[in-house]
Amino acid sequence: MIGFLGKGSAGAAGHVMLSTGEVMGRGGSDTGRAFLSEGWGMMPRMTVTARLDLAIFDAADIDRVGSFYAEMTGWDVVRTDSDRFGVCTPGGQEIEFQRAPDHIPPRWPGQEHPQQFHLDLLIDGHEAAAQRAVGLGATRLADGPSWITLADPAGHPFDLCQKDGVGPVMGLFAVAVDAPDTSALARFYADLTGTQVAYDGPEGALVSAGGWSVMFQQVSDYNPPRWPDPAHPQQAHLDLLVDDLDTGEARAVELGASRLSGGGERFRVFADPAGHPFCLVR
Repeated sequence: MIGFLGKGSAGAAGHVMLSTGEVMGRGGSDTGRAFLSEGWGMMPRMTVTARLDLAIFDAADIDRVGSFYAEMTGWDVVRTDSDRFGVCTPGGQEIEFQRAPDHIPPRWPGQEHPQQFHLDLLIDGHEAAAQRAVGLGATRLADGPSWITLADPAGHPFDLCQKDGVGPVMGLFAVAVDAPDTSALARFYADLTGTQVAYDGPEGALVSAGGWSVMFQQVSDYNPPRWPDPAHPQQAHLDLLVDDLDTGEARAVELGASRLSGGGERFRVFADPAGHPFCLVR
């Protein structure tokens, strides 16, 4: 089982549970859930507008938190400069940490200072991995039947989830994103990237594209970021690649995004329908 941090749709604090079979293969079809992946005869692939490139977390000390993840996961360090620290999984998914000197850490659980995003990591021997993570600077927050919730040195929660046969390098199951309406937010990103909603059920919704999995988890008392308001900061955002910024912006706005201040010649900043900032990058 994979644990997803936050408050579930019923409002109870804890993890929303999905089995890996329900979201990663056809074997979960007997659960009554909807699987809409391409090639299963459900619907044709749509035109691709954007491609997920990076998940980027804010932190005051990017060297510390970036080095923490590199050491804990065994992922390669692919970027180190004054503003960004990047690590990359064996599957090619890149996670970066961007310098935010005034970063206010999330305080999980609860929505006063919400987590907004978190990583679900896979490892065989999650208890030993959690102990090692604490030694590297993590804080243990909660235990589940097959996962352990910790906070990284910047305060971002993450899950270490038991997955037999994975290791010593950790796997990335998904980038998990809080939402007040998981179906709607998953459909927004699926339509923006021209992919499918691979799973949609009461526990959450999953979009998989280009080697990435993004899980949207239901939060009943959801408190959105209001970037760039420092009183309601973002904790993380997604970068999506487009061939043309004008075309990408038109499509994003058509689907329900809002253009935000900021940007430059090669990128523009938006808020998705749940308020999470994201960037379209050329």
